[in-house]
Amino acid sequence: MFTDIVGSTQIAAKRGDRDWGDLREAHNSLVRQELAAYSGKEINTTGDGFVMAFDGPARAVRCAEALGSAVGEIGIDIRAGIHTGECELANGELSGLALHIAARIAGIAPAKEIIVSRTVKDLVAGSGLAFEDFGVHTLKGVPDDWQLYRVS
Repeated sequence: MFTDIVGSTQIAAKRGDRDWGDLREAHNSLVRQELAAYSGKEINTTGDGFVMAFDGPARAVRCAEALGSAVGEIGIDIRAGIHTGECELANGELSGLALHIAARIAGIAPAKEIIVSRTVKDLVAGSGLAFEDFGVHTLKGVPDDWQLYRVS
């Protein structure tokens, strides 16, 4: 899962470096709390977002839902992109096409939305999670077109 703070540059410009730094640290703390609650693993931070891994896609979706609510309470909106697939772990670093796909999905997610691949939607069938069609998209650098879904 990739998450991103919506409008982070504008927030930083409006609030100034010190206030932005404090807000970002509050965001990071909330993300890490929710990540622990859903047994996720922090892979990397991107300055205004996180890269996270989970042992199953339903946990990732539920964590993203909880994150949206938690950071909303401090006045931040996020977007999230979720995909599941094979990854490689070498020297403590996670890599693989699945990460690139999740990043591309997050990049097209609207504010306050969680967008997932068809793979995620199919794997969580029966979990009680609900989805709406988000259309077919071309993901930059990724082969084929991708059917995406919005968590509803």
